[in-house]
Amino acid sequence: MEEPVRVLFVNSEIFPYMPETDISVLGRYLPQGIQESGKEIRSFMPRYGTINERRNQLHEVIRLSGMNLVINNADRPLVIKVSSISSARMQVYFIDNEDYFHRKFIYQDAEGKDFKDNDERAVFFARGVLETVKKLRWKPDIIHCQGWITHFVPVYLKKVYHEDPIFTETKVVLSLYNEMLGACLGEGLIDKIQGDNLGRSDVDQLEEPTGINLAKLAIRYADGVVSGVPALDPALADYARELQLPVMPYIPVSKDDMSYVRTYNQFYDDLLQK
Repeated sequence: MEEPVRVLFVNSEIFPYMPETDISVLGRYLPQGIQESGKEIRSFMPRYGTINERRNQLHEVIRLSGMNLVINNADRPLVIKVSSISSARMQVYFIDNEDYFHRKFIYQDAEGKDFKDNDERAVFFARGVLETVKKLRWKPDIIHCQGWITHFVPVYLKKVYHEDPIFTETKVVLSLYNEMLGACLGEGLIDKIQGDNLGRSDVDQLEEPTGINLAKLAIRYADGVVSGVPALDPALADYARELQLPVMPYIPVSKDDMSYVRTYNQFYDDLLQK
């Protein structure tokens, strides 16, 4: 019997853990639709401090936790939590760390200023997801990244984890939204992330560490791009076309009309044929 296709969803937001937005609704209902079409799925997101653990019944997965990730020369404990969306028969894994995610705001402080360590938070999230999938020994055919905080996933997958048997044949789909494009991600970002087979030339777009350059870097290491908004920033759309990547145009997302699932399913299947 043929093995089912496996799709790993790496999300910045999933409803109902986060407020209802296009990203969180897609993060909630697309995996369900893909699972019901016959594929296997796993879903990950950050465990932001705004998420009520008791109400959402999050609990730590001891066998997956316990690893430390070195970020900017500091050991950061990786904690994995899980919750279930019973109506969808779907589990959600949460990447947690007290220093990075136990805040009452998501990416900006109470005054609307970007957190100075947003870059480190994104790196920790990306590496945390990939290390956890290795521990699960679950080999994804597709990794679908949604939201800016997932943008280091394609980079690490293709440059650091590409020889790991779990990821050797994995394709990356990147959903792009016009979010955090003007954000400054901190001076010295390249110095923080180079090493472990990741050279300066591999991430040279981050010499100017802005959100739009991080998005371009993610595109550079993706296999396919999805426009998550009706009018994607022209610089991102043009760069994807320049790299001759397959681009799926924007499709309205609804929790009631699930017809968009067929389009995503076909996009995944087409990528796996290339």
